[in-house]
Amino acid sequence: MITRKRLAAGAGALFAALTAGLALPSTALADETTAGQPKVNLVLDVSGSMRARDIDGQSRMAAAKQAFNEVLDASPEDVQLGIRTLGANYPGDDRKQGCRDTAQLYPVGPLDRTEAKAAVATLAPTGWTPIGPALLKAADDLEGGTGSKRIVLISDGEDTCAPLDPCEVAREIAAKGIGLTIDTLGLVPNTKMRQQLSCIAEATGGTYTSVEHTDELTDRVNQLVDRAADPVVTPVVTQGGSECAKAPTLESGLYSDRAEFGEQRWYRVDVRPGQELRASVSVAADRAVDPDYGVLLRAVTVQGREIVRGEAAGNGRTDVMSTGLRYPKQEADDEAEESSAETVCLQLTSSFSPAAGVETTPGLPVELTLDVVDGPGEADDVAAFGLGRGWWLLGVLVVAGFLAGLVWGWLSRWRIAVWRTN
Repeated sequence: MITRKRLAAGAGALFAALTAGLALPSTALADETTAGQPKVNLVLDVSGSMRARDIDGQSRMAAAKQAFNEVLDASPEDVQLGIRTLGANYPGDDRKQGCRDTAQLYPVGPLDRTEAKAAVATLAPTGWTPIGPALLKAADDLEGGTGSKRIVLISDGEDTCAPLDPCEVAREIAAKGIGLTIDTLGLVPNTKMRQQLSCIAEATGGTYTSVEHTDELTDRVNQLVDRAADPVVTPVVTQGGSECAKAPTLESGLYSDRAEFGEQRWYRVDVRPGQELRASVSVAADRAVDPDYGVLLRAVTVQGREIVRGEAAGNGRTDVMSTGLRYPKQEADDEAEESSAETVCLQLTSSFSPAAGVETTPGLPVELTLDVVDGPGEADDVAAFGLGRGWWLLGVLVVAGFLAGLVWGWLSRWRIAVWRTN
């Protein structure tokens, strides 16, 4: 009897172990599948001003609800969607409490359309407009995973919870290097609101859209949700050194960094004989800066000798300055040289200066693209002649010019001869 019980218990334990062994891989597989899915957090302003009836004969809140229901119906299956509110719960006059009024109405994850619509239907215009606190919380909602992350902020007014400036909040979020983009939509916008929402979007590489009709709101939010599902290349966060010796060694890829005003950033790249280094850099002015600025990218040896440089200058008409360079390294003469790589130091310098009263931290966003490829052959080396394959065109032009000169000379002589004869 005891033996039978032991056998039964052993069989049960074995079955449980096999079941757990089968369950674990499927769970891990599910986690891996969802980890790479894009995430979108819709942040909706539910402050008291959303009662205004100036969008297609209905209130702003009603227009937002209608748009949300249509967006939920059309949302791609592979996008994890969430909804956060600001100003939806506290109706009082206590500013401190009103500026904490933000809540996750529907958690970011696989979408249950019926449940999400039911949550949206309960919303009623209530309180303050704490955009800054809501953005901080919305960024926390999107933590984890390797897919793209996007916040879509819909508001009808500027933040009422200063001094927590939403633009500064957006810059802090961008400085974390988590690849999060904030897009903003302004309902029936005024100048102040447009400036603030534009600033928030620009700080993270997002877009601002002015909306005055329900169908415009629906279409734009649908576009942004669909865009989140598009494959994107997320830059790898790096931190340049204060000198070449302290700089990180980078491989081919896309990188993001932050550079303080007037600060030099250094990076290192290994280039083997017969390879070519192609580097480009963009520095964005995500806040007000003085006009007349420039960006300089230099490739130098570890001894400090300049190899090549690229530079660009602006006068305040663009928010992004970009430049690049190319460095082809000659083929090696022997096997020993062929196996050794040269360390190239890249020095980034920008001459942006902040406008009066503008925060200088975090630094300006930097995007660095590096590509180390096989160098061009000697016969068609673009760097050697400057024209590359354009030589054949130059040759054609020379021959055509020579023939045209002969024809013109013959015609001129013939006309003179006729004139003399007459």
